[in-house]
Amino acid sequence: MKFSDELFFAPATKLVEMLRSRQVSSAEMVSAFLERIEAENHKLNAVVTIVEERAAEEADEADRRLAGREDVRPLEGLPITIKDSIATKDVRSTDGLKILEHYIPPEDAPAVARLRAAGAIVICKTNIPEMAMDYDCCNPVFGATNNPWDRSRVPGGSSGGEAAALVSGFAAMGLGSDYGGSIRVPSHFCGVVGLKPSWGTIPGTGHLPPSPAAPPPIAHMATIGPMARYVDDLTLSYNIIKGPHPSTPYTVPTPQAHPEKVNVKKVACAFFSGIEGLTPVAAEIRSAVEKAAKALEKIGVRVEQKNPPIADAAKIWWEYAMADGNELTRQMFAGKEHLMRERARNMVLAPMPSKSAAEYFMLSIQRDIFRVQLQQFMEEYPIIIGPPFCVTAFPHDALEVDVDGQSHSLYAANWPVLWATARVCPESWFRRAMTSTDCRSVFR
Repeated sequence: MKFSDELFFAPATKLVEMLRSRQVSSAEMVSAFLERIEAENHKLNAVVTIVEERAAEEADEADRRLAGREDVRPLEGLPITIKDSIATKDVRSTDGLKILEHYIPPEDAPAVARLRAAGAIVICKTNIPEMAMDYDCCNPVFGATNNPWDRSRVPGGSSGGEAAALVSGFAAMGLGSDYGGSIRVPSHFCGVVGLKPSWGTIPGTGHLPPSPAAPPPIAHMATIGPMARYVDDLTLSYNIIKGPHPSTPYTVPTPQAHPEKVNVKKVACAFFSGIEGLTPVAAEIRSAVEKAAKALEKIGVRVEQKNPPIADAAKIWWEYAMADGNELTRQMFAGKEHLMRERARNMVLAPMPSKSAAEYFMLSIQRDIFRVQLQQFMEEYPIIIGPPFCVTAFPHDALEVDVDGQSHSLYAANWPVLWATARVCPESWFRRAMTSTDCRSVFR
């Protein structure tokens, strides 16, 4: 059997079964996906680096294992894609930065290594914003990625290229990462599924910039997680990449995920379609949240409209992320600031008030208190449904979004603390970033 067109959009679980039953060879599957990328990617710019020669060699090895039916690994011969901020051995990984334009990591990130050890074959890297720090997927190395449903709009960020690649049938499964919505927002904008795992369950080592250059908040807050078109494929990937690794001392052992064993009639779900005074949410997003809640209720889940204790979450996130006043990030780019887009320079390099050691320790305590409060809430409501973003995918170059007829600054709409900062400090990086010009049209 040859690899047919409909299989570009099949679940990873089905493709793995087909490889094991020898309905299709890994060589055929890898070749088919690479041909599809070659034919379609020019419209989207979702894929930025193709791993053709090594992928072909690994596909031949996978076929030898599959033919012998011995030492067959869980993902044997399955093509996958990897976000460009996650290190891949001997394959260019830029983090969307000109200063890393030719960087070739000497090792795979542990999550990548685990997928490859399970038999998966990396066929390409996918596009991101600079330093994975924007909801608009554009950088000065590769340019902008388009949303496959409407190429005038963004796929989201920062795992925008990954989401666009998955929904376009470039692979069935891949890896993204999430620091402040970077898996969740692109999944929402493109219509795929993604898991931002609990912090400490998946090793974060190998998330660029390379250590020790990476500012500590990124190392302490960013998480690597699976992305796919089907929820079952997230489970498949998560069970492979989770667990401790010597390079990431805070990662802890966690049990295997077995959603098929969950008795839905014994599970409670809290849902909220918006919290007054925090973030404006478009009516169509609110409606989608309510429909999801009703769908769970129909299958027996106890569903209640209840707000989780997240009123201070954005403030804690922001103050922790900016605790050093951007000092370490500025050191990393010292003398090379001109290599960044103006928008990114204003966003990640502008001086911010730094915290004292005492303030940082207190902030760390507040962060842990928040975690405990949310964990206590989730003891009763292990499922929480809420808006992933205030609107659907917005146009390229947008600095504002329309929420039910009212215009809101793009980032202020989703990060109320940023809008408060801008009002208190007119010269803040946020105010400057939102009024800067962009070079996207040059690279599109």
